[in-house]
Amino acid sequence: MTLVDRWNPIYRCTFKDRLSIRYEEALPDIDIFVCTADPMIEPPAMVINTVLSVMAYDYPPQKLNVYLSDDGGSDLTFYAMVEALSFSKIWLPFCKKFKVEPRSPEAYFRTTVLEPLDDSVKAKERSSMKKSYEGMKKRIETTTKLGRISEEIRKQHKGFREWNSVASRRDHQTILQILIDAKDPKAVDIEGQPLPTLVYLAREKRPQYHHNFKAGSVNALIRVSSRISNCPIILILDCDMYSNNSESVRDAVCFFMDEEKGHEFGFVQFPQSFENLTKNDVYGSSFNVLSRVEIQGFDGNGGPCFLGTGCFHRRNALCGQKYSDQECKANWKGWSDIKIEECASVLEDTSKVLASCTYEEKYAQWGNEVGLKYGCPTEDVITGLAIQCRGWRSIYFNPERKGFLGLAPTTLLQALVQHRRWSEGHFQMLVSRYCPLVYGYKKIPLKLQLSYCPYLLCAPNCLATLYYVAVPSLCLLRGIPLFPKISSAWVLPFAFVIIVHRAYSLGEFVCCGGTLQGWWNEQRMWLFKRISSYVFAFIDNILKLMGFTDSAFAITAKVAETDVSQRHEQELMEFGASSPMFTIIATLALLNAFCFVGGMKRVVMDMQIWFSNPFTLQILLCALLVIINLPVYQGLFLRKDKGRMPTSVTKWSLMFAALACALACY
Repeated sequence: MTLVDRWNPIYRCTFKDRLSIRYEEALPDIDIFVCTADPMIEPPAMVINTVLSVMAYDYPPQKLNVYLSDDGGSDLTFYAMVEALSFSKIWLPFCKKFKVEPRSPEAYFRTTVLEPLDDSVKAKERSSMKKSYEGMKKRIETTTKLGRISEEIRKQHKGFREWNSVASRRDHQTILQILIDAKDPKAVDIEGQPLPTLVYLAREKRPQYHHNFKAGSVNALIRVSSRISNCPIILILDCDMYSNNSESVRDAVCFFMDEEKGHEFGFVQFPQSFENLTKNDVYGSSFNVLSRVEIQGFDGNGGPCFLGTGCFHRRNALCGQKYSDQECKANWKGWSDIKIEECASVLEDTSKVLASCTYEEKYAQWGNEVGLKYGCPTEDVITGLAIQCRGWRSIYFNPERKGFLGLAPTTLLQALVQHRRWSEGHFQMLVSRYCPLVYGYKKIPLKLQLSYCPYLLCAPNCLATLYYVAVPSLCLLRGIPLFPKISSAWVLPFAFVIIVHRAYSLGEFVCCGGTLQGWWNEQRMWLFKRISSYVFAFIDNILKLMGFTDSAFAITAKVAETDVSQRHEQELMEFGASSPMFTIIATLALLNAFCFVGGMKRVVMDMQIWFSNPFTLQILLCALLVIINLPVYQGLFLRKDKGRMPTSVTKWSLMFAALACALACY
């Protein structure tokens, strides 16, 4: 079904120079939402790098409004924002003076360590700026490690008083602080230029109210921002996805302000790209084929889905407005001029109710018809589909210089947990009223409906994969042939899948910038995901449909210990933790090893030539599975570092594999 996405790919480019010539004075204001949830998993030092990178966009600063949603309700994150406020006054002028790229301080100083500078002025200023950044970073990390804010720091900003009445991170009032108010004449950098508006929000949390995870967080930001800045364009970002291209915002605005088609666009999606990938991408996280082939085809079929981050939305479309050609074309820019002209303290007090737990009880359309959808781990995909079904088009833009860079998982367990959440959400979407074939019937093109289906079917596909991983091997051990002989014409369909389809996959992967070893690693992850993540996602959905469980939202850790990072750089697969998913992977790996040995023994004893042996294809399949599982065997028996497979997993998997082989034989 992925062929549907390859029929009509679209590759887009923008002309930002023309945008500046025609509409520089009429550029729309932008609201930027950065979402974080846990200061331990998502360190404040990382969060403010994302915040600073978008504050420094190559765009009129008075038109930028940056909001941080802290769902952890942490004074540590707020302290980092206060530090970022001070640092931004010197960082933004530095970026614009020297046209710095990227504009995340951490990424900039990391990527320019070896860059020689002929300009002595720039070298001196860069050295001074790096010293200022390192000082800020050290203060933030020291405070984060300490786990509390000192009294001396609390006196720096009135906002810290809000935490005097906080019971816990899951039980607190709305905390809203406008750190920089662009309307304030004093809100300027060291060169006297205006700074972007900067807002900190920790929405109200109470144990008796469901907070709806990231979707609830974004919806609270939509409401609060509608009163403070009310910008027509909203950028939604995860806290680890810093801006890698200072002109991304202008790229997006080029589409929204297009005279012919701009009024039709509901959102512009940039690809998810990662900076911490190794050369051969051991966990298959690059998504090269997905971002360079499949989603380009999505765009050609009617528009890409919303991926949850790196996406510019038209506020009206996100808030539930249906597309009307006549109405939207009459005001093709679609900008609203409604602004609330009040001082920061008044706006803080009057906007807090918009982020309260009880607000959505009064206005039940939130999470249903307005804002991001509730009740599904992949609320972003459902939300994008709903926008498309209301008549809006979406755009996929993949520039040569990546718009945003994030952090990919650095351990196998992190990767599997992430894919479990995605596949669970997709399958939940398939069996709900939001199934594209039902919800999108006569609202979006059939080819766009079909484009969604391969991803929605990931979880149930685990059944076919489990069959091919286990049954042919066990039947080989038992002496039951399942495939035709090599000499038979019926072997051709199997040869096509084994040779032609995989050769095409390899060619496509290499053409998208991957390596041969990278493709092999992706095949391994393809297998691991389908026999672990997708199995649990499938079971969880079945239990949910039967009313036994509820949806959960797992946050992937954004930091790794030093030894874990070193093994990741060496492309050693990281196990190191006990998990039922590892037990399944190890059991099936051992099962195939035992069956391969048993199968080869049968071939040697029967003395049959390969061409006429009825077990040839089964032996080849079993051998392929053994080769692809080599890192698992190393983790089980050979490795001595902390990233090896836990002893408990080794014992259980040996027992289960031996039991399965015994049952097959006897």
